[in-house]
Amino acid sequence: MLRITKSYKKYHLSNKYGDMDFKRVKIVACRALPNYCVWIRFDDGLEGNVDLSDLVGKGVFEAWESVEFFNQVYVDPKTDTLAWGDEIDLDPYVLRDKLSEN
Repeated sequence: MLRITKSYKKYHLSNKYGDMDFKRVKIVACRALPNYCVWIRFDDGLEGNVDLSDLVGKGVFEAWESVEFFNQVYVDPKTDTLAWGDEIDLDPYVLRDKLSEN
């Protein structure tokens, strides 16, 4: 006879970042540049150009096909990241990674 025994273990869920301090990334300044690039500055002083041309024409980024619209980039005061109108904003952590790659 086959006997099945259920064994339930309580797992301790841990945060893999443990006691690390998590710093929020804030963009404090930006400027549109030619060829779908933007210059950005973070609150810790890191600054530089990020190429966003690979996004043009994809999904909501179809709006960027109008260079005038792309040039309207601003820092959203609620999210501290780049935004265009009410529908487009970019993750500041991704932008920071892209900037660090350069």
